[in-house]
Amino acid sequence: MAYVISDACVACGSCEAQCPVGAISMGDGKFEIDPATCIDCGSCEGVCPVTAISAG
Repeated sequence: MAYVISDACVACGSCEAQCPVGAISMGDGKFEIDPATCIDCGSCEGVCPVTAISAG
């Protein structure tokens, strides 16, 4: 199951830079994770400063 980014996202970009497969991109005011590309590695979750990322 892909990771998801909640509305708590502050659009800092930390997660996008950390994603090894490029599954994270800027959406409408916050970053979004493409579930078809996400490999469930969890790299993004650990770098989020506001804990807005969790396993979906």
